[in-house]
Amino acid sequence: MFLVAPDPAYGLVAAPRSSHDLTPETEQALTAQGFTWNSAIEAYTRPADSDPEAVAVAVEHIAGLLRAQGHYVLSCWTAKPRTASDCD
Repeated sequence: MFLVAPDPAYGLVAAPRSSHDLTPETEQALTAQGFTWNSAIEAYTRPADSDPEAVAVAVEHIAGLLRAQGHYVLSCWTAKPRTASDCD
């Protein structure tokens, strides 16, 4: 199982529940997507875009990639609040 979420300090995070989730194929797939292992938080991280919509797309992309590898995935992000000018 993985948690995929943006983090203000670490960028986009893909955190495995345990080391059993880190198959060679999964590690290779995350590395190919620009992630590196961060031993301080025991998760893969990569810089995140500052645009909330781009972050939402990235979270769903990585979650889908991990699901395709057979992992259960929890994913979350904070959506950009809409304003009246967004509806014009």
